[in-house]
Amino acid sequence: MNRVDSVKLPEAPQVMRRSRIREGLPNPRGVTWDGLGVNFALFSAHATKVELCLFDDAGETEIERIELPEFTDEVWHGYLPDARPGTVYGYRVHGPYEPDQGHRFNPNKLLLDPYARAIVGDLSWGPEVFGYQLETGDDLTFDERDSAPLMPKCQVVDPAFTWGRERRPTVPWERTIIYETHVKGFTQLHPALPEDMHGTYAGLAAPEVLAYLRELGVTSVELLPIHTFVNDALLIDKGLTNYWGYNTIGFFAPVRRYARSPVTVAAEFKEMVARLHDAGLEVILDVVYNHTAEGNERGPTLSFKGIDNASYYRLLPDQKRYYINETGTGNTFNLSHPRVLQLVTDSLRYWATEMHVDGFRFDLATILGREPYGFDEGGGFLDSCRQDPVLSSVKLIAEPWDIGPGGYQVGGFPPGWAEWNDRFRDTVRAFWKGDAGQAAELASRLTASGDKFNRRGRKPWASVNFVTAHDGFTLTDLVSYNDKHNEANGEDNRDGHSDNLSWNHGAEGPTEDPEIQALRERQKRNMLATLLLAQGTPMLLAGDEFGRTQQGNNNTYCQDNELNWVNWTGIDAKDRDLAAFVRKLIALRQAFPTLRRGRFLTGTYNDAVGVKDITWLTPAGTEMQADHWTDPNARCFGMVLDGRAQATGIRRPAADATLLQVLNAHHDVVAFSLPEPPAGQRWLLLVDTNRPDIDEPEPFEFGHPYMVTGRSLLLFVLRPERGGGAILAAARSALLAGTEPPILADHPT
Repeated sequence: MNRVDSVKLPEAPQVMRRSRIREGLPNPRGVTWDGLGVNFALFSAHATKVELCLFDDAGETEIERIELPEFTDEVWHGYLPDARPGTVYGYRVHGPYEPDQGHRFNPNKLLLDPYARAIVGDLSWGPEVFGYQLETGDDLTFDERDSAPLMPKCQVVDPAFTWGRERRPTVPWERTIIYETHVKGFTQLHPALPEDMHGTYAGLAAPEVLAYLRELGVTSVELLPIHTFVNDALLIDKGLTNYWGYNTIGFFAPVRRYARSPVTVAAEFKEMVARLHDAGLEVILDVVYNHTAEGNERGPTLSFKGIDNASYYRLLPDQKRYYINETGTGNTFNLSHPRVLQLVTDSLRYWATEMHVDGFRFDLATILGREPYGFDEGGGFLDSCRQDPVLSSVKLIAEPWDIGPGGYQVGGFPPGWAEWNDRFRDTVRAFWKGDAGQAAELASRLTASGDKFNRRGRKPWASVNFVTAHDGFTLTDLVSYNDKHNEANGEDNRDGHSDNLSWNHGAEGPTEDPEIQALRERQKRNMLATLLLAQGTPMLLAGDEFGRTQQGNNNTYCQDNELNWVNWTGIDAKDRDLAAFVRKLIALRQAFPTLRRGRFLTGTYNDAVGVKDITWLTPAGTEMQADHWTDPNARCFGMVLDGRAQATGIRRPAADATLLQVLNAHHDVVAFSLPEPPAGQRWLLLVDTNRPDIDEPEPFEFGHPYMVTGRSLLLFVLRPERGGGAILAAARSALLAGTEPPILADHPT
């Protein structure tokens, strides 16, 4: 038997006061301060009673327990005129303890409000926070110990904030350049910031940091999770911590650990957003709605599990004691349930409207589109986002895979969504590593992966291209290590991916060999240029622009230390040169609309203008044929993007320049014959990754081949023989744009 009909409850606190509870309203969910009192509303379809527990200001002593008086449409609610902003609270939820039926109610466990806007205190791990008797290892048992002393608590907040003249940047997708970073890691070691701003929301919004991001040229800052999350017990036992934050327990509350003061967390987050917006930078949040920190049947009871386990989680249909685990974390959030779907969409709207963020990147997003019968691009959550007037107007980015059935869905999301494109990542790595047979695949990736995304009116920006991300090697490590080196994680190097398509170029890790160093630097420039000059939306990993390393660790989720923190004072001359090269690439991308087309390139002939939008060239200067694409040794080719194609009528014709990109993954020099330019025009060299110090466009005289260095990339622009007009002006402006960011200025290291 696992049903518990009679339970021993924790003693109610000695009543120091008796609050006046009223019926209140079932909407909106969570707590609502109206200036006179607070409305409390909690969904639970299967509970028999819900108690609101009030605590002292420190969250240590329970001072009152109040039964919510009304139950409307499966929502328990009450209005407390004695409550104010700052009130600390939690819930105890009564109901059957029947794990075999999916019910795990245990009123001995204090529970967090799923809609809490602020969470105070930290979780202390102990057997008391488990609904069953942890020592037995049997989740069918029932634990009678009170978890309140070990639990964080919820807090009522006043949402008032003066946004002033803050305006959203609203960067068009075709101009978007994403910069993925971590709130703490980006500024923890920043030398220009005072100590109390290191690793904080305020630090990320500091003038010195904003100046760097603006001068780099990125448009949108994507932050690793900032929803309230907890540290895993196993990591704490190892002396480690959950650094990335993919262990959410509060979908409305910004995590306290990045705030300067525990009482101003929401205000500090809002100020950060306002300052980033003032600098013209969007804020995109990496969000985790696919699972929670409560784990599987042997996990703790912190919130959803004790409120209504059978509603909030996907359970095995014929064994409801157990959880469907399509996330690899123990549980899967049940977005097929209308109230759970509402929770997630309410959370997203809250961050978009109340907190003014500009978009979201969804961790393991396939789960969000999976119904009980499988992934459906017309599923409830995806349809909800498409029709919602708020959510359909912000940037929505999917990580389109998980470990469940049919979990790999790159290109499978509906219109309006962008997606991380791991095919771009893997192909670019393989090509520059020198793997055979990559030419045709790379051509697809350079043109926004139309084979995946060119359907239903989706645009090239739907492909979010990246070479590196937080999960995996940094760019420097990608060219410095053949193998992962994750020993610091305490898992005997078993964790993290082993197939990284990396290459150490002759030495594992750091080396003093000048030839290896030079080749590594060129390979970094090759991959950065491929990323920033390709069609689609580029995403840059923070620090890659100046050679940040994680010493070969490709799974730093648990390393809250110098291994993850950006080392601003360790930047040397070659790092500054790489950063200058990245600024140049970004400036070129923004200068030439040809590099960010609004329509997919197809290579078809346009009768109206008499050109192809894209032409692929062999080193001999002839057009690529089928046998060239299937040649496994084809490692050098060119692509001409004709600026006369795809005219939109909203840009000046002169801005749509014709560009030629040449990619050579051979280890030897290749003689490449450029196509003959039209009369009165000539090719102008803008980029050569073997010569990164080109400071102004160089004319190239037609009639002899360009000797393309082994493993290098070139970019040419077609311009008039004389004058140059807007095209030359745009190119020169792009090359000279921006000044050296102060943090990268030349100084002893």
